[in-house]
Formats: sequence, structure tokens, C-alpha cells
Amino acid sequence: MAVFTVSAQTKHTVSGYVKDAATGEQLIGVTVRLEGNVAVTTSSNEYGFFSLTTQSGNYKLIIGSVGYAIDNRSLVLNKNFQLKVSVTKQDNSLSEVVISSTRNDEHVKSAKMGVEKLSMKEIDHVPVIFGERDLIKVVQLLPGVKAAGEGNSGFFVRGGAADQNLILLDEAVVYNPSHLLGFFSTFNSDAIKDVTLYKGNTPAQYGGRLSSVMDVRMNDGNNQKFSVNGGIGIIASRLTIEGPIVKNKGSFLISARRTYADIFLKASKDTIVNKSALYFYDINLKANYQFGENDKVYLSGYLGKDKLGLGDLFGINWGNKTGTLRWNHQFSPKLFSNTSLIYSDYSYNIDLNTSSSFKGSIMSRIKDWNAKEEFSFFPNSNNTWKMGINSIYHTIRPGEYTGNLTYTNQAFNYSWENAFYINNEWRASDKLKVEYGVRVSAFSVLGGQNNFYTLNDRGAIIDTMNYARGKIVKTYLNLEPRISASYQINAFSSLKAAYSRNTQSLHQLSSSATSSPTDKWVSTNNIIKPELADQVSLGYFRNLADNNYEFSAETYYKKLQNQVDYKDGANIRSNDPIEPQLLFGRGRAYGIELLLRKKTGRLTGWIGYTLSKTEKQIDGINNSEWYAARQDRTHDISIVGMYDLNKKWSLSATYVYYTGNAVSFPSGKYYVDNQVVFLYTKRNAYRMPAYHRLDLSATLKLKQREHFSSELALGLYNAYGRENAYAITFRDNPDDRSRTQAVQTSLFRFVPSISYNFKF
Repeated sequence: MAVFTVSAQTKHTVSGYVKDAATGEQLIGVTVRLEGNVAVTTSSNEYGFFSLTTQSGNYKLIIGSVGYAIDNRSLVLNKNFQLKVSVTKQDNSLSEVVISSTRNDEHVKSAKMGVEKLSMKEIDHVPVIFGERDLIKVVQLLPGVKAAGEGNSGFFVRGGAADQNLILLDEAVVYNPSHLLGFFSTFNSDAIKDVTLYKGNTPAQYGGRLSSVMDVRMNDGNNQKFSVNGGIGIIASRLTIEGPIVKNKGSFLISARRTYADIFLKASKDTIVNKSALYFYDINLKANYQFGENDKVYLSGYLGKDKLGLGDLFGINWGNKTGTLRWNHQFSPKLFSNTSLIYSDYSYNIDLNTSSSFKGSIMSRIKDWNAKEEFSFFPNSNNTWKMGINSIYHTIRPGEYTGNLTYTNQAFNYSWENAFYINNEWRASDKLKVEYGVRVSAFSVLGGQNNFYTLNDRGAIIDTMNYARGKIVKTYLNLEPRISASYQINAFSSLKAAYSRNTQSLHQLSSSATSSPTDKWVSTNNIIKPELADQVSLGYFRNLADNNYEFSAETYYKKLQNQVDYKDGANIRSNDPIEPQLLFGRGRAYGIELLLRKKTGRLTGWIGYTLSKTEKQIDGINNSEWYAARQDRTHDISIVGMYDLNKKWSLSATYVYYTGNAVSFPSGKYYVDNQVVFLYTKRNAYRMPAYHRLDLSATLKLKQREHFSSELALGLYNAYGRENAYAITFRDNPDDRSRTQAVQTSLFRFVPSISYNFKF
């Protein structure tokens, strides 16, 4: 093709949106490339928008993503162009199993480190417990990410605790991402479009957590035609309806899911059992509408609820509510904005009814109102700037007591969190890419009902203060720089390095090794300071066999400040002030992560291995020596394989192995009133037994017609019946009270599953 230049100094911009031709969904991370006298490349952002600026001339515009047919078109760049590009999925199931939203060499060329993107194809085919598709269970199989326990939705990233993960659903914080005590996550995969996990090296627009960000984006809904899909399983069913509000301009999505174990309980003849409750439900809602060429409005929401109850004696229910109102506006081909109003709400309620004279309930809640304004600026093909402000008003109710309970209500806690951030992705040369930014965060502790305390050197309260509601008691200002760089050694390999600082001002207090619905959230105040984490990482990345395989080796070191732990004998469930029961110190986490991933062909999957150490040093615990954190694990291995046997059958398997968690076991015992009392001397000085498990699944495509398709999914969790330890307790040996007996509790051996999925 002949190429000419109108003027060496004249530049124009090509901008627009990339959509799925069949559904109208705006696609994230699609590669957009101009090839001519110069070649420039970018990718669509989280809203499907792209912008490229280069010299005038004749170009070939190439738009594509793995799993989609490449869109090729000629373009005479003699003015600014605003395009709407629709790409079509390839019917290429045997040669392209994984539909990924990144280009083939993104693994090597991107400046980002510690970033994992998951496709819905992977989430749908990885076997999990009870056969329910679960993105968090798949995230737990990635290197650097560790499951909190058997069937649990909590996870630890690079040595961080479960509460140090920021989990977002359409920009709204999800404080408890679990159903049924962690055996399911809150995310219905039928409603999800994109999942990105940042393992510590986060861009500046994210803040408030130390370890990771899991950014989950919901489907927009089909703006071309109405469609229905769903599934019926042995424990839960789900249904999704989507369609156009106005074709090509707006769409909606409604997705719902419910378990029905409670239906079987009603068949029991036991009056307590048949009145018991055991279920959850969740609903995802989303709508969008295009106003003119430059404006689009989105409204999305989530409602989830769990209920567990034993007749009229005991009941607990908990749930999340989120809502996001978002406005996208394109000011010019180079300037794009997103304005969001966001609501998050998590609460739990415990009902007690042990006798006719004793009835009571306990309620706790954390609620956020969040406003965010963000601008994306594309000055040229070598720079992408992102800047914005974020303001969150937190309200925490630690505990409200009603009925015959003798506790007094715990006071509301108020705080105001603000941030300004700026971030740039800079292509310094063909070989060097740099992403750098800074986040300035200010966390203001506000007065209200809650008391503020002064403690002496022994941690006892010596003074109590109270301030008027809305008064700023104390503000913590933190500068959080981040930088990551990639140097491309050759076409197939690169070296990457990164540094980031993160702060966290909301803290979850848990009395168990894994997260629980009744864990308390507490705010930073005059005694509890923001946690700080500085992380450095270095990595080698290589693509093999014409980009069909990806290999990476990343090592990291994380320094943590203002870490929180409990004094011996602390009772965080009591109504006493929490501050005197806490101790503060420092921590460190370091390790290496290896990942080999096969992206294409009939066999896809990955092998991941993590070698790591996580420790704390806190005055008053273990003689002030370094000790293992609860989430410390030495080895963690995951193997995931997915195989398309033929056009009808696809098979998948996962194998996991990891070192047991650090735990505190008794080192002695004594008797009080003939009752055994165990003596604990060292915190987290022992280990649970090693954990390992094999899961299998198979999917049979039943009908594949233009207007109707269906499949049958079969699964077997823990295929060789390993009795993994869920908990270990201690008691006197019934034959010799001078000896102690350890009792292991295991939850699952073989768990088969079957589900029927359909779409029309």
C-alpha cells in the first residue's frame, strides 16, 4: 500500500468504542492498531473507549481480540475520526478455547506487573464445589493467591489478610463476597463480563486496601435482541434475562440466583428442622442508555441475602447491597470522563430465642456513600493519562442490641475518606514502557456517638473523649506513589519491575483463621492507625511457541506497618471498647510466583506455584519475636486443565496442594473445678496438615441451534476422597485424662454435582 504524509507536523485522532456485534456489549482491552508510515497501538479501556493520535497519512486500521474475528479496514487519516466498531466472535472452539480480552503479546509488552485477567470461559469450565460457577474459586487457583480454607470464598494475596483485598462490583465495594459461610461467592458468573486482579501493584485510581484489587464488571445487556439463559443444579438455579431498551441505544440485564436446600428441610418430620432456614439469593440489575454521540448513562445494582436458622431458636442473616449510577462523556477525541455515584451496604443480623423469657437480636452494619470523578486523556500515541478525585463517607455500626440482651448499643462510627490521583501509561521507546502515578489519600476521623480513648503504656483507658457529629477529630494524610516498568528484551521476553505504596484505614477483626459473616469492621481512629504496605517486585515474562504459551516468574517483598493483632485472651465479641484489646506492630511478606499458561488449542490451562513467607513482629506476642501470620503458607501449587474432546464434550480438572495454615495449638493443660483448661504459649507456632484435592468435570453440549442451546455439566469435587482438616480441636483422652487427644473435623469427601444450562 502506498503511504503518503500530508504534513510531518499534522496529526489527527481516531477514537471510538468497540462492541460485540451480537450483543452490543462494550468490550474491554481490545487491541486497536494503526499501521502505515508509523505503527501505533492502544487498547479499549474499561468502558470500551479508545483513542489513537498520529501523523496524517494512509493507514490500515486493525481491531481484534483473541476469540474475535479481526476487523481490517483502510483509513485515510486527514481529519479526526470517531468510530463505532463492532467485532464478531469466531466459531473456533477447538482452536481458540480461551476467549481473552488481551492481545497475544500483552503478557510481555505491558508495563503492568502482578495483574491477572480471567475470561468467562475459564470461569465456566473450572470445576468447583457443588458445580456452581464461581469466579473467586478460580481466582484462588492463581499464583500468589491462596484460598482461606475448604470451600471458603475468602482469599489471601501475597501475604495479606482477607480484609486487605478491595473487591469491586461495577465500582462498588463488596465487603463480604460470600454466600453460605463462604462456600459460594456473591458473583453470579452469568452477569459478569470482565474480571481483573491486581496483586499489590495497582494503578493510582485504586486505593484503600493493602494487598489486592479484584475489579469485577457486570454485563451491560444485549442491545440487539432479547435473550434468556440460565441453569438448574442440585443446590441452586439461576436465570438471566437481557434485551434492548431501544435497539443500538440502550439495554437491560436482570440476573437472579437462589439455592433451595430449605425446600428439602421442610420435608423433615422434626419440627425444628422443618422450620429451619438454609438458603441464599442474589439479584444483579443493570441498564444503560446512549444519549447522543458523546453521552452514555449506566445504572447497576446488586442485592444478595443469606439466611441460616435453626427453627425458632437461632437465626442469622447477612447480605450486601450495592448501586452504581455512572455517566460516560466524551469531551473530545482525546478526553473522556466517567462520573460515578456509588452506594455500598453490608449488614448482618443474629436472632436468639433460647427460651420464652429470653429473646434478642444483634445487628451490625457498614455503609458507604461514594462520589468519583475521573478523566482519561490521550494526548498522543505514547501517553495515556488518568486523573480523578474520590470521596467516600463511611458509617459503621459495630453492634445494635435489642430484646433481653444486657449489652448496650455500640455507637456509630463516622469517617470521611478522600483521594486525588493521577496516573500515566508512557511508551518511552519501542522497548521500554512505564506506568507511574501517585495517589494522595486523606482519611478523616469524625465525631459522633462514638467515644475516643487515651491509653497508658499498658493499654488501659485513662481518658475518654467525645466530639460533636461531623467534627474532624483527626486526619491521616498519606502519599502513595506507584511505578512499574517493562523492558522488552526481544519479541518474546521482557523484564519488569514495580514499586507501590498502599494504605488501609478500615480493618476487619476476626476471631477465626477465615472470614465470617459476623466479623467486625472498625475504622482508623486516634489509636488505630492506617495500615501501610510498601511492595517491590521483579519479574521475567516470556511467550513461547508463537505466543501460545505464557511463562512468568515474579518475586516480591512487602513491608507492612501498623499491623493489628489481639492481646492474649481478647474477646472482640464483647461490648467492651476494642482499642485496649489490640496490639500493633509490623509485618513482612516475600515470595516467588511461577506461572506457565497454555492459551490456545484443544488443551488449555495453567500450572502455578508459589513459595512464600508472611510474618509479624508485635510487642507483647511471642516475646516480641517474628512469628508466622495466620495466612502464612510455604508452598502453594495449582494445576488447571481444560480439554475439548470433540464438538460435544469438554473435560476439565484441577489439582491443588498447599501447606497448612499457621495455627496456635495448646502446649499444656490444667484443671479448674475438674474442667480442663488448655495452655497456649506461642502464637501460630504450629501447622495444620497439608491440604490437597483433585476436582473433575465434564460438559456435554446437548443442542446447539441458532435460537436455542443447552448443555449438561457434570462434576466431582475431591475426586479421591481426601479428608482434609477443616479444624482440629483438643480434649482429654477418654481412656487416660492425663493424655490429650486431637480431633480432626473434615467437611467434604466426594461431592458430585450435575447442572443443566440453557440459552435462547
